[in-house]
Amino acid sequence: MPEPVSCDIAIVGGGLAGGLAALALARRRPELDVRLIEPGAVGGNHVWSFFDADVAARDRWLVEPLIGHRWDGYDVAFPAHRRSVPMPYNSITGEALAEAVAAALPAGRLIAKSAILLAPQAVGFDDGTRLGARHVIDARGVGDLAGIDCGWQKFVGQALRIEGGHGLARPVVMDATVAQIGGYRFVYCLPFDAETAFVEDTYYSDDAALDVAAVRDRIAAYADARGWTVTGVEREETGWLPVVMAGDFDRFWPEEAGVARIGVRAGLFHATTGYSLPDAVCTAAALPWMVDRSDLGAMLRKGAAKAWRRQRFYRMLGAMLFRAAAPEERYRVFERFYRLSPGLIARFYAGASTARDKLRILSGKPPVPVGKALAALAKLDWR
Repeated sequence: MPEPVSCDIAIVGGGLAGGLAALALARRRPELDVRLIEPGAVGGNHVWSFFDADVAARDRWLVEPLIGHRWDGYDVAFPAHRRSVPMPYNSITGEALAEAVAAALPAGRLIAKSAILLAPQAVGFDDGTRLGARHVIDARGVGDLAGIDCGWQKFVGQALRIEGGHGLARPVVMDATVAQIGGYRFVYCLPFDAETAFVEDTYYSDDAALDVAAVRDRIAAYADARGWTVTGVEREETGWLPVVMAGDFDRFWPEEAGVARIGVRAGLFHATTGYSLPDAVCTAAALPWMVDRSDLGAMLRKGAAKAWRRQRFYRMLGAMLFRAAAPEERYRVFERFYRLSPGLIARFYAGASTARDKLRILSGKPPVPVGKALAALAKLDWR
């Protein structure tokens, strides 16, 4: 093979975690030679949203310039409960992340190749070339889920152009008044401008199979039911997120694996929602002060293992949702949850629930049969 080219940091994967990591290193450590390896578009065709409380004030410098839309609150709707939640909400797009990375990285640092072999200090490409690096960081998204017991949050989202406007003043984070199909189903709406709304049809299902054509038809039916005249679809994204109930972290990321990991590849995501942005921002913001250490991979793994342990409560909730509630009744879990205080809701999404929060979430009239919940927990190693 050709002699490898040397650099300081090689980040493999230009999704959310990898893009943010490259951006953070470029801004805070411009003297480092950082390469971002991504054969497709950096950021992909994605919209990521987050609550203000999801990102620590000390890390806002990284994500604030990427925010394309911001609202002062959001709505939820369930068959027996509707509510406006006064909690600031933000969205960024893959295009915004790509533009920021392109502006921050010097020419030639973005490598549009497919990596087929990763080692702690080298990356091998499908064209036979190699890249040597002081550190290689794997940010390629979901990896091997063998040994992980999970359900799925899967979705199709479309940015709809609506003649005469959509009439939405703020996001609708969950509209669960729709027919419950294949598990817990809700529609998510973001008003991008007066005549453009991003509409995502989402399912908490037992499998990851997604009939995109059928979901497109349901989005069209939802728009029609709202009285919207859709004149075009400006963007579409599809995807799925794991909702983890149980799993062995040491099997997911073996200690002997060697290569450093970040993002979903490192198991850094909310076990109940599958969302990874808060962890991706936190990790990226810390990387500039970590990369000088020779044991970077071990440090990142230790942090990820600690985060995995902190997610125990959320894995337990996932087990109750998927194993104790009938698919068509799962919405009742979220309907009850959204009767709780805004502060508790914010801490839940941030993965920072207090002991009192956890007790409050589990107390009162249970939305799932207690016997089934206990049986579900007994069958799973949800540590």
